[in-house]
Amino acid sequence: MIILDHPYVSEFLLDTVAEMQVPVLKNEMSAGISTEKKFRLLEEAEFIESVKEQGICPLYSNSENSIDWIAENLAFTGLPEKIEFFKNKVRFRELLERIYPEFRFQAVDFDRLDELRVEEIKKPFIIKPAVGFFSLGVHKVSSDQEWASVLQSIKAEVEEIRDLYPVQVLNVGQFIIEECIEGEEFAVDAYFNGEGKPVILNIFKHIFSSESDVSDRVYFTSKEVIETYREAFEDLLKEIGKLTGLRNFPLHIELRVGEDRRIQPIELNPMRFAGWCTTDIAHFAYGINTYRYFLEQLEPDWEKILEGREGKNYCLVVLDKPADLNIKDVKAFDYEKLLSDFEKPLELRKVDYGKFGFFGFLFAENQAEKWGEIERILKSDLREYIRK
Repeated sequence: MIILDHPYVSEFLLDTVAEMQVPVLKNEMSAGISTEKKFRLLEEAEFIESVKEQGICPLYSNSENSIDWIAENLAFTGLPEKIEFFKNKVRFRELLERIYPEFRFQAVDFDRLDELRVEEIKKPFIIKPAVGFFSLGVHKVSSDQEWASVLQSIKAEVEEIRDLYPVQVLNVGQFIIEECIEGEEFAVDAYFNGEGKPVILNIFKHIFSSESDVSDRVYFTSKEVIETYREAFEDLLKEIGKLTGLRNFPLHIELRVGEDRRIQPIELNPMRFAGWCTTDIAHFAYGINTYRYFLEQLEPDWEKILEGREGKNYCLVVLDKPADLNIKDVKAFDYEKLLSDFEKPLELRKVDYGKFGFFGFLFAENQAEKWGEIERILKSDLREYIRK
């Protein structure tokens, strides 16, 4: 079963839903596109009754906008409690204390950030909304002297982003301060099956332009990434599963791996894979339809899937705007010039940048020896494509 919701549903997901004829909740989003795609729409009461009849069944939502509806209508499934474990980053840290008892974190209300005695907090630290999305409002603080400018930036960003998403997705009323987790960063699309076994569907490596960079500009996946980290990440998910008893549960988890190979979770996003349907990179890279794999409880045969993919990287480029650019000043974005700067673009997805504050996503295949094009876009502020 599936719930489609704003802000974005990819054509790939829409085609999957229509092909599988999976039951879809009738809401504003699905009703607006169902005629063209011929979905199997269920009214709210029918959808709820179907979930009751099936018990704990695979339920997927492309967007955390649906969390409020799930809380109001599917409390009998136990999903709202499971979602709250993960969506609130303070609750998530409290849950993980049994695995990581020495990890330092604290919650602070946005209205009390001015009162924060930052000199008493060990640095570096990360500050971000307790309920957040898409690296919005995330900052790294390495010294007392940086705090004044970071605080000013947070206030400006809160004013700009507070109305972009529902409070269930992004709530800037409370922030979490936590110790800076060192190491390489990864993101994983996975699910717990009906028996409680974690199944990994994709692993992205998140790369940055500098030590202070906290943006989402570039992620990539490859045979080497999958083979190097899959088993270790599965072991961590098993530990989380022991704490929560997850069944038929899709997730997107972000984590870091230190030089000592110790894995530390950053956050876990419930009920979905990578946001804005960027999970579709698994289709481009490995022929894995993550939605179908979850709904049909399929497991990748990684040994077979990875054959012949040596030396290839599959990249996701997030076209975020420069921090100091007012999106209202943008007249156009030159997507054609962007595409011409990549040897093998796979798919470009434009978004309403006036509404959402960024320009879209690009999926691209990259040969290892052509990594320079990825380094270039990673360090670019994208002004060469912006027309004012």
